[in-house]
Amino acid sequence: MGGTRGIGRSFFEEFAAEKDYELVRSGVLGLIPSFRILEQNNPSLSRVAAPVRLFYEQTSQFDLDVWSEWKSIFRPFGSALSLIFSKRLQQLNVPLSPLDSAKGMTSSVTQLRNPSTGAAVCTAWVRELQATGNVVYAGGYAVAEVPGHPSPCVRVDFPLPNGSAIVLMKAEVNPDNSLSLKSNGKRFGDPGFYFVVHDGNSAAWARYVASMKEEIRVYAAEEDAVRADHFLRIWGIQFLRLHYRMRRRANS
Repeated sequence: MGGTRGIGRSFFEEFAAEKDYELVRSGVLGLIPSFRILEQNNPSLSRVAAPVRLFYEQTSQFDLDVWSEWKSIFRPFGSALSLIFSKRLQQLNVPLSPLDSAKGMTSSVTQLRNPSTGAAVCTAWVRELQATGNVVYAGGYAVAEVPGHPSPCVRVDFPLPNGSAIVLMKAEVNPDNSLSLKSNGKRFGDPGFYFVVHDGNSAAWARYVASMKEEIRVYAAEEDAVRADHFLRIWGIQFLRLHYRMRRRANS
């Protein structure tokens, strides 16, 4: 749950201090501790290309570039969202044009661990635009069991004021051994997009947003690099496409 004044790059440091979690920034850190966790009840994922698996297990060793393409009729909505919400809160600052990300993007990976057990609670992935310093995404990544799906899903929590947006994505392998993560369920309890709001005490409200769908296809590209196509749709209409290039650092 985020505060009302903003999220930004320091959110997970403050969250860890509040919960007495250990912050781990050094060493090799991945969004998923081991890709094999996703293979439970889904053995076909063992065919996912090795470079893709490596990216998810060693995310901290990769640099990141991004390009964006808004569907023209939705671009004014993106601009309004940026002015009213995203820049002020430093969260979900999706580039409005390819030029916004022309100078590159930072990628900071930090693991939050329970000091008494040593177990990872989540991995924080914070991405900022080099040109503006605006936080594009500040999300916590983990693997979760979902009632409406037989296999573990990738869970991403984006803290928001007094709540969060939670995306639960099921994993599938494609014929070319690329990986697809899809938030395309039908009802509450399925993989998909959820909004959660807390009242500051013990009550929370959660809503399943069936109209919002998300798909990320991650595939091996040139040597020491993987790429990803990220599609966001509402009511079946694609309103935003993001393309990522993740390059493994030469000294990694």
